[in-house]
Amino acid sequence: MESKAGASAAVVGGSIGGCAAALALHRAGYGSVTVHERTGGDLADRGVGIGVHGARYAELEAAGFLDAGMACVELVERQWYVRDGAGPGLGRRIRTDAFPFRTYAWGPLWRELRARVPDPVAFHQGSAVLSVADTPAGVEVRTAAGAVRHDLVIGADGYRSTVRDAVCPQARPRYAGYLAWRGAYPEGRLPGGERWQRDAAAYVVFPGGHVVIYRIPDGAGGHRVNWVLYAAPPPGLDLPLATPTSLPPGTLSTALCTHLTRLTHNHLPPFWARLIEVTAPDELFVQPMYDVTVEPGVSGRLALLGDAATIARPHTGAGAVKALQDAVLLENALAGGADPAAALARYDSARAALGRTMVDLGRRLGEALVTSTPDWPSLDGPALAAWWRRADAAGAFGGRRLPD
Repeated sequence: MESKAGASAAVVGGSIGGCAAALALHRAGYGSVTVHERTGGDLADRGVGIGVHGARYAELEAAGFLDAGMACVELVERQWYVRDGAGPGLGRRIRTDAFPFRTYAWGPLWRELRARVPDPVAFHQGSAVLSVADTPAGVEVRTAAGAVRHDLVIGADGYRSTVRDAVCPQARPRYAGYLAWRGAYPEGRLPGGERWQRDAAAYVVFPGGHVVIYRIPDGAGGHRVNWVLYAAPPPGLDLPLATPTSLPPGTLSTALCTHLTRLTHNHLPPFWARLIEVTAPDELFVQPMYDVTVEPGVSGRLALLGDAATIARPHTGAGAVKALQDAVLLENALAGGADPAAALARYDSARAALGRTMVDLGRRLGEALVTSTPDWPSLDGPALAAWWRRADAAGAFGGRRLPD
């Protein structure tokens, strides 16, 4: 690898993708790496669930971005349920299929990745980037503290990316027309939790939506129950959400909470409805669904990574995987040459191909699982398997294999 010890790079965004990008830059030989994360609080407190397909984990472990020391729950199967009768059960199971996923909690996984970023990397929290610009003298990153120039800058600043505005100002995330209500809480709060095995994920389906439920580590040796319910809100209730945003815990309107309660009471078997009902208000938030793929996701010595470059709906089971794969591609491209602009163009070509696949899959699964659902109770196991094969025609669920 050609030494770049005198070169300087910056990463805008210090979440999972940002930590991975910083690690990639350091390992590619950049002697000076600075990370700017706008959030000043403890990112490790975030408890949302993340799934990583076993095959993708093996690739990311081999690339040095994930390892066995990172706490996870290993799943082996997915159980599909529909409401059937009014009894206290889990509902009628219509299919069980293989589901080789590792699940993580966002905060503990971030903490592990952050710990693997070497000390020479300067990590600044509470450092919001106001603007970036590729100038003849270098890429200028401006914060409240002033402007600093670098040889290249990676935008890993998520779906409301400042760097995206500089790379491709016309690219805007598009609202998909429905929401994800999300929650996670300590496993001990779930009544009758022993009825639902730890190594299984549940897909509970209903007209116009579904809920995905699985356990994640709690960062202290135990587990949390993590759930995501997808459905459209009542007409007009989501009008402010057309502009990319999210509703963090404690900010949900009464109407959104009432609609969630109505969905669970009307459509979920009692066990799964109760599982959602015991979520505390400060554990409940809403994530509107958006799509975007930025092509090109590079401009000179500026490049995008993770959700700044590609937002695919979480149905794909590969959100964190995509950001980590981008970091692998970035490291490989930068390690292969001295000209940062040429290396970033090579990186973006590979990244964009993966991103297009995942955005398309997210849209297909969104239609199949939310906006145009089948008559679920009429499906038996083989019919559901055939329906899933049509929805995931590219076989990309959980993420595509990294290119050689």
